[in-house]
Amino acid sequence: MSSVSKPRRVETGEPPSAPGEGTELAFTVDAFHYGKYHLVQPKGGHRAGMDAMLLAATVPDAARGRVADLGSGAGAAGLAVAARVPGVTVTLVERSDVMLGFARRTMALQQNDWLRDRVEIVGADVTLRGDARRAAGLADEAFDWVILNPPFNEPSDRTTPDPLRAEAHAMNDGEMFEHWLRTAGAIMRPGGQVSVIARPRSIRPILDAFAGRFGGVEVTPVHPRLGDEAIRILVTAVKQSRGWLNFQPPLVIHDGTGHNFAARMDGLNNGQSDLPRRRPIRLGR
Repeated sequence: MSSVSKPRRVETGEPPSAPGEGTELAFTVDAFHYGKYHLVQPKGGHRAGMDAMLLAATVPDAARGRVADLGSGAGAAGLAVAARVPGVTVTLVERSDVMLGFARRTMALQQNDWLRDRVEIVGADVTLRGDARRAAGLADEAFDWVILNPPFNEPSDRTTPDPLRAEAHAMNDGEMFEHWLRTAGAIMRPGGQVSVIARPRSIRPILDAFAGRFGGVEVTPVHPRLGDEAIRILVTAVKQSRGWLNFQPPLVIHDGTGHNFAARMDGLNNGQSDLPRRRPIRLGR
């Protein structure tokens, strides 16, 4: 089996400046899922990769209903869901004008024409509450599935000089998971599934934010190789469930000492398989 560890770059260029930006940003157009969909993303900023693909894989092949991708960036994870799961519509939610511009360019690509009727883009801050959130286009109990890949670096971490990468990765709010998962809970229907990808050290704030909103938590650690410490956790939970917390068998990225993906990881990374919960939920409307 061939392994594709990162998207195939097919074009580069410079798009018009985004609203409020004074400089043009170089971009690439990258093929994902063996060319099933394409993504316009900044050449030097935060770039989509394995995290987005694993997050998308938590929405099962047979899912139906509406999916919200919170903090979607250019749309990598949300579009990975839409491309693999024909029974859902996807809403990309992003606050950055720059990344919204990339998401709109992504959906304008001819290669993505077949997805356009099932994908919408909403410019909104994930931390908005109440009437402000609803006015921004995130209605109460409107979604069956919510996926999120929030910023994961602490303020004390070494920061990048690239402003787009810094915005995507720097955690400026100690209660970030509380804010993001509060919104996820507000916009999800009872019985819906939320999925988060994060660093293992974030498990406590994630579980704290789940309290009173979500249950039936399933945690899947992601390891570079057998014997290595986990570098990510995939966490799913169900709104208003009273189920127990469970830890699932680990995902291993690489076989042996090389850099090729393990067969299972290759399938997840390229949209050939899903990573459903061990305790399935209803599939949406």
